[in-house]
Amino acid sequence: MIGEAKVGNEDLNLCFEKLMMVAAGNSEGVKMNGVGITEWKDIPVELLLRIVSLLDDQTAIVASSVCSGWRDAICLGLTQLCLSWCRKNMNNLVLSLAPKFTRLQTLILRQENPQLEDNAVETISKFCHDLQDLDLSKSFKLSDRSLYALAHGCPNLKKLNISGCTSFSDEALAYLTNFCRKLKILNLCGCVKAATDHALQAIGRNCNMLQSLNLGWCDNVGDLGVMSLAYGCHDLRCLDLCGCVRITDDSVIALANECLHLRSLGLYYCRNITDRAMYSLAHSRVKNKGLTWELSMKGRYEDDGLKSLNISQCTALTPSAVQALCDTFPALHTCSGRHSLVMSGCLNLTSVHCACAVQAHRTFNTIFHTAH
Repeated sequence: MIGEAKVGNEDLNLCFEKLMMVAAGNSEGVKMNGVGITEWKDIPVELLLRIVSLLDDQTAIVASSVCSGWRDAICLGLTQLCLSWCRKNMNNLVLSLAPKFTRLQTLILRQENPQLEDNAVETISKFCHDLQDLDLSKSFKLSDRSLYALAHGCPNLKKLNISGCTSFSDEALAYLTNFCRKLKILNLCGCVKAATDHALQAIGRNCNMLQSLNLGWCDNVGDLGVMSLAYGCHDLRCLDLCGCVRITDDSVIALANECLHLRSLGLYYCRNITDRAMYSLAHSRVKNKGLTWELSMKGRYEDDGLKSLNISQCTALTPSAVQALCDTFPALHTCSGRHSLVMSGCLNLTSVHCACAVQAHRTFNTIFHTAH
């Protein structure tokens, strides 16, 4: 198996040739400090790490098995690793590699077929304490044991993707947030049992640095949870609530009033959303105009306002409310090729257009009438 310290001479030679091709663009050898490098044992640590940074992860793992010197250099120097290419035995591979690659900051374990088990995540938590970015998406076999392990072993997590991990409970997720307070990006899409109002209250209380949260199709999420997020996570910039069918205007109003940095909001299939929510988003920009100007003068606020909004299947909305929102936020586009305001399934909103779409229509009419 790749990652175990058993590599044949033929593999070593192939590995060396690939390393040299990356280093010099050919397989004729390279020089460092005037000394020719013709065998894999000759490569200095500094050059080795530079080369490994350009290799695919699979080859880097093979290279770490060449000798003890290479193993120590690569395992201590490698900070990013993706094992999504491993279609079989990913769990065993993680158990083998995690104790060696202790300096990892990014670890991608995305799977098409569920392979990871709790013992792999527990091993990661035991050895990879510098981890900041972890992708465990579609790990259907994982239980709460994994979240409890991450809470104690990986407190520096800034980005966590557990989308599709349907076995996690809201108690375990709430527990995780007590320790992983640096989270900025959290993907809970499809985590129906974990993403509840109870868990969102804990996130709002503990994860004040959160900027992006995906709650797509978490139908246990209600107004209490979203409002807790709004009151606790003022730096929230991207929130996906698509399929959160229980939320009402109260959630959107809280987000409009509390989250001044909000750039992207997904409300697909949130059919309890009415004009009241749209007007609250529009009015929030006017109401907070003085504050946003003050923040921009201090260099803490870039171009303000919504840039992406999905209100598809929100059939209770009327054209006047959505048009008012579109007029308030110039970055919301309905024109072809840009579509940052998505309204699929809302047949009564076909009259809503962004400013540039209206201008394009006027230009076309002018050209048409001139030609005739």
